[in-house]
Amino acid sequence: MAQDLWKKIPVAEQEPKKRAANFEEVCLGYTPEEAKAEALRCFNCKNAKCIQGCPVRIDIPAFIQQILKDDIEAAADVIALSSSLPAVCGRVCPQETQCEGVCIRSKRGDAVSIGKLERYGADTAKKMGIKPKANPNKNGKRVAVVGSGPAGLSCAGDLAKLGYEVTIFEALHEPGGVLIYGIPEFRLPKDDVVPEIQNVLDLGVKLETDVIIGKTVTVDELLEEEGFDAVFIGSGAGLPMFMGIPGENANGVFSANEYLTRNNLMKAFREDYHTPILKSKKVCVVGGGNVAMDAARTALRLGAEVHVVYRRSEAELPARVEEVHHAKEEGIIFDLLTNPVEILEDEKGWVKGMKVIKMELGEPDASGRRRPVEIPGSEFVIDCDAVIMSLGTSPNPLISRTTEGLNTNKWKCIEANESNGQTSRKGVFAGGDAVTGAATVILAMGAGRAAAKGIHEYLSGEKTGSVMFISNDPRFRMLSTNNKSMYVGLPTKYDSLPTGMMSYQGNSVGANTSGSLTLTADFNEKTVSGKIYNRTQDNGAKLPDIELRTSAIMRTPTDTGAGDGFGVGFRGNTASDGRSGRYDGLFMGPNAEEVIGKWSNNSSLSSSEVFAGERR
Repeated sequence: MAQDLWKKIPVAEQEPKKRAANFEEVCLGYTPEEAKAEALRCFNCKNAKCIQGCPVRIDIPAFIQQILKDDIEAAADVIALSSSLPAVCGRVCPQETQCEGVCIRSKRGDAVSIGKLERYGADTAKKMGIKPKANPNKNGKRVAVVGSGPAGLSCAGDLAKLGYEVTIFEALHEPGGVLIYGIPEFRLPKDDVVPEIQNVLDLGVKLETDVIIGKTVTVDELLEEEGFDAVFIGSGAGLPMFMGIPGENANGVFSANEYLTRNNLMKAFREDYHTPILKSKKVCVVGGGNVAMDAARTALRLGAEVHVVYRRSEAELPARVEEVHHAKEEGIIFDLLTNPVEILEDEKGWVKGMKVIKMELGEPDASGRRRPVEIPGSEFVIDCDAVIMSLGTSPNPLISRTTEGLNTNKWKCIEANESNGQTSRKGVFAGGDAVTGAATVILAMGAGRAAAKGIHEYLSGEKTGSVMFISNDPRFRMLSTNNKSMYVGLPTKYDSLPTGMMSYQGNSVGANTSGSLTLTADFNEKTVSGKIYNRTQDNGAKLPDIELRTSAIMRTPTDTGAGDGFGVGFRGNTASDGRSGRYDGLFMGPNAEEVIGKWSNNSSLSSSEVFAGERR
């Protein structure tokens, strides 16, 4: 029977009743045959919306094509250019609202299962012993990273690849942040997290645990006494919120953070650990986000009947649809349009129930969701012996209070530029939950990568919008155009052509313009294509994208300074807003790690830009 390309390949899962009694992973992942069948569904779009939907800009079509070819190493290389944590992201990212949400397939059928394919690629690469490659060249600059969660790991990994000496300072005894303490084993097995953390450390990143920034050492001391040139704050948001209702101080009331940390980081669910955790008979979890689902499903596995109490309807639940579906399958009860008003205590101060009131949805509030309104006289009591509050978290104010000149907003979050992580304090950058409040793993990773770029620009003296770096070859020279810069130079001599598929990201620079570059080279098929986008004039006016149409990769005679040899280049046509043009370029580095080039408009040869990029 022929495969229906409009339907995704289903993925195997543990049976609900079985998994409700263990902490083993629910989703079992694709087999090689299933992964290739799912990869076949990808259109390999040239202007891929999925890349735009990914906060870290993974070249999704490129890695999927490598899975289709059964070239896992090439797939891993493509992903590693943008993400340090593919096994994590493949499991916990909200793909349905990001990459898969804009997949062209979803216009008529099921979106390509991008997350499941990313997980397959990462898991298979781990089994094969494939690891990201470290940069042996150091630039002498030192950066301190506060926190080893997704933001800190992403920032540290990108900086290490750029040659910086990076030290991560972690408050807990293990690295990983929310990946370790917050997300349960059945959703994110730690055997898959720890190797990815180690991959970042293997890039040359140092790790110091049990260091509380703001107490053990301050940000000021890191900069002024410890010799660090910049600091990135990715300390997360671990301070829990409560409702302020009567009875919240009763025994048996927990924050979701404490409950999950005891179970996940401190292994309370394992019999060979002695971490205390309340084994309740009936638990009420207040909240409707992913953390609430994690807490509820954890309590269920510890033997309790579990009720999720949420003040809006199911349509407004902020948790992933997949997590809600799994929770329902496992037997968790949802008390929707219901809100707590009091926690009831017995004579010894222990929780014995929770008084709630029924709600109805009124007019939309500031979040755009309909505001829940109490229904007078609708109060009733839910009997329970434990309550877990999952109402969100905010950053711990310790760092902001002990760092001179570091501004925060009314929610105590650090104020930072979204594009580069720059805070109000010179040399200090921030990103992730410490800036936004509790959000997703992938958004924190995106913020970490943006901050790494900002730190590089700050320490190298290069401005945002310029081409950042092209090789350390001393024969390269810097071209400057209207306060923007680009490094260009002679091509690398190649004894043979590189192999595999490579993706590049970078920038373009013109006399009065700047933009971004994405380019894909298939050295097996000997083709290259891409585009220059996000183009703006210096006055802020937006310009149309430049399509770099598919052209052939060729060997080209060159003099590298070491005698006559052959470089690898390309030449093709462009299209932009009805105008044609041309472009040409060269690859550089031992394995084509970098690319430079130039495009010109046929109707106005003075209208041209140079571009450059690195493998991502």
